[in-house]
Amino acid sequence: MPIIESKYSPPFLFRNGYISTIYPNMIRTVKNVFQKREQISLDDGDFIDLDWSSSTTPNSKNVAVIIHGLEGNGQRQYVLGLTKHLNNNGWDSVAMNLRNCSGEVNRLYRSYHAGVSEDLDYTIQHILKTYSYSNISLCGFSLGGNIMLKYLGENHESVKEIKNAVAVSVPCDLYNSLLEINKPSNYIYQRRFINLLKAKLYQRQILFPKKLSISDINNCKSLIDIDNLYTSKAHGYQNAMDYYSKCSSKQFIKHIQTPTLILNTKNDSFLGDRCYPIEESNSNKKVFLEIPDYGGHVGFYLPNNIYYNELRTLEFFKNITL
Repeated sequence: MPIIESKYSPPFLFRNGYISTIYPNMIRTVKNVFQKREQISLDDGDFIDLDWSSSTTPNSKNVAVIIHGLEGNGQRQYVLGLTKHLNNNGWDSVAMNLRNCSGEVNRLYRSYHAGVSEDLDYTIQHILKTYSYSNISLCGFSLGGNIMLKYLGENHESVKEIKNAVAVSVPCDLYNSLLEINKPSNYIYQRRFINLLKAKLYQRQILFPKKLSISDINNCKSLIDIDNLYTSKAHGYQNAMDYYSKCSSKQFIKHIQTPTLILNTKNDSFLGDRCYPIEESNSNKKVFLEIPDYGGHVGFYLPNNIYYNELRTLEFFKNITL
């Protein structure tokens, strides 16, 4: 579909991409979201934790599966904000904590990455087998959005209950996004991700000392170092570039048969030019691409604490589902 003209116009201060990115993660508070955790066992012996929140509408037939971003979890404010807005408008929601992101260390050497569509598929199949929802909606943020788009493009159109999907701030080309994050202007973000990921590698080293050494972890100075040392090898890829190439969602968008909205802002400092799938969206009538001028990375501030991406997600879900 042609690119959608965006109506997002934030207050002047939040037209700055860095402020838009930092404020929701450091300052925003979403209250009165009540979650109940369910742990599901996977066929490979590992587990995934799901955080459920119920709609204010009793016995809702609509459920939204929300997938967080890199080093996120079901309690991040952007997840809670969307959860609350959906709950107040007729959708149950379930925040999928990717492996090793729920606060409990997962059992296997492998963990999560930007292409673990099989874990999303397992979660959806569990929901279909266990609950009686007629309509499933998907929303993925950043890395979670890449997972979701890849999943939708991998011939999953046979899941008739999946009615629609929204991807927010998606690094559709993983290597292109990495190059952007590596720029000096993004140094603070880069260091934060490296420190968080290395902390988890030190945990894994204790559990799997024959597969990881402390010196190898210490020598990781960048995100691509981590992906070469662990992410690629632990998940069956030759190296970081092989992982980026095979898991970037951009190549899967042309195959998506589920109505999908991609919401990527022009001033997202995590996204390079190749992260805006303009050609792919223009050639697929099921995919809608909106590129607001402002919003940063998973930002979209609005004064009433219901953010623009939350309004657009609900609007898209309603227009397609009901």
